[in-house]
Amino acid sequence: MPSHEERLQALGIELPPPAVPKGVYRNVIVTGNIAATSGHLPSDESGNLIVGKVGVDLDLDAGFAAARSAGLAILTSLREELGTLDRVVRLVKVLGFVNCDPDFTMQPAVINGCSELFRDVFDQEEGVGIRSAVGVTSLPLGVPVELEAMVEITG
Repeated sequence: MPSHEERLQALGIELPPPAVPKGVYRNVIVTGNIAATSGHLPSDESGNLIVGKVGVDLDLDAGFAAARSAGLAILTSLREELGTLDRVVRLVKVLGFVNCDPDFTMQPAVINGCSELFRDVFDQEEGVGIRSAVGVTSLPLGVPVELEAMVEITG
């Protein structure tokens, strides 16, 4: 079975540069055999933040792509902290916030952008964890999604 790093290569995924914290926090904290991330925001290929409200400024596909982008940022932070994604044993949880109109109800479909990425990188068994997809009326810097993740790791 291929390693997580080998899967990234096979999928043709290039991770973005590490995110610089936008406040007083760390991108990743490791305690015991758990690595937990702070909220990660989506950016485009040029490194600019993706902004907008899903269901108003962005359609479902654009929201899905933004969630995938934030998931890529999480993978970058995990690799930077752990040295390699191969230390990830399994995804435990994803918490996703979607900046959307109050009538928008497709938050789970938006957060699937990240969930499908993690499934593809970590595989069906270890890459699918528990998850929450929450709609909110505003997110920092006007982004459409903010994501956190928790993974089990090897020593």
